[in-house]
Order: sequence, then structure tokens, then C-alpha cells
Amino acid sequence: MPRHLATVTLLVHDYDEAIRFFTDALRFDLLEDTPRGPGKRWVVVAPSHNAGATLLLAKAANDEQKAAVGHQAGGRVFLFLHTRDFAADHAHMKAHGARFLEEPRHEPHGTVAVFQDLCGNRWDLLQPLTAPDESAS
Repeated sequence: MPRHLATVTLLVHDYDEAIRFFTDALRFDLLEDTPRGPGKRWVVVAPSHNAGATLLLAKAANDEQKAAVGHQAGGRVFLFLHTRDFAADHAHMKAHGARFLEEPRHEPHGTVAVFQDLCGNRWDLLQPLTAPDESAS
């Protein structure tokens, strides 16, 4: 059986605020929101059902975790969101609170722009020149 990356934990300040950002600004699907005891929830979002890795939105619970919110990659781009329609996704995300740190640029590998999520983590919005399933052949 081939292996794949299933879920990545993303520390957030607040569950509901994070759910709103990911479902509204990034148009992710809310796959699960299950209570897990006092003040804890299992919240999973993804760009779409059955399309690769998911994000576990985890509310920071102690000082160490709170200090890491928004800095999970030490200021580097942390996550890469691929799209097939850069212009439409870029416009939607900007209109719904995603903060782009640069204008879109055309690179040899595709069209890209860095944005920040609601906590300050950096992401690439990327429309590859070749779709991932096409480049494997």
C-alpha cells in the first residue's frame, strides 16, 4: 500500500475563527468538528474531500503552543495550496481576508503569490504549469 501524508496540525488561537477563515476565505471543506473534552475539539478541514492531506486545526493550549501560533515554519512558507484557477482563487481569497504579501508572479514552475493565514503562517497559492497528475507520466 502506498503511503501518503494524511494530516498536518496547524495551531490556531480560536476554533471558530479558524473554521470561518478556512471555509470562507480559502473555501476549504469542514470535514469534522467533534468535541474532545473541556475546551478541546477535533477540527479537520481540507481544500476538498478526498484530495490529499487535511489540516487539523488545534487550539493552542499552553504557553509554548501559543508562542508557535503563526510561526510554525519560522517565517518561511509553511504550506502550499495548489489551484487550477489562480486568478479566481486569488480574488476570492483577497476579498475574504487572506492577506497577500506580494503581487502574483510568474515563475518557471507556475503562477504564485505568498499569503498569510489568520494566524500569520505563510502559504503559497500556486497554479503549477503542469498539474500534479499530468507530471507523473
